[in-house]
Amino acid sequence: MKKWLFIVLATLSLSAVADDEALDCNNVRNTLDTNRCAAIELEAAEEVLAHYLETSVEHNAADPELVDAIQVAQTQWEAYAAAHCGAVYTQWRDGTIRGVMGITCSTRLTKQRTHDVWQDFLTYMDSTPPVLPEPAIE
Repeated sequence: MKKWLFIVLATLSLSAVADDEALDCNNVRNTLDTNRCAAIELEAAEEVLAHYLETSVEHNAADPELVDAIQVAQTQWEAYAAAHCGAVYTQWRDGTIRGVMGITCSTRLTKQRTHDVWQDFLTYMDSTPPVLPEPAIE
């Protein structure tokens, strides 16, 4: 199931990238465009997460044990997110909404993970400003 969901998400992401300029996500007219717009949003959320993870690793580079722990946690989070959103996809498997439901789940979890990384590894206990601004969860 995980492989299948990954293939669907990857295909949607690639097709979204190919026609981004022609796609108006404020005026979606069909399921394919809905899925493409959702994939564009997921790709943007993944880019933000990658930036926050990279910054957290750089910020904590003096503590290799912590850096390793962050990387292990990320790998395990990716497995969890794939399994959870795969279950969401399965819940909606009989409808055309299944794709957007799985992608939206991935986007939501990615944004939450970004916030968690920010809160746990890029902020301070005192009034020192955070390393990066607080990411939106929406």
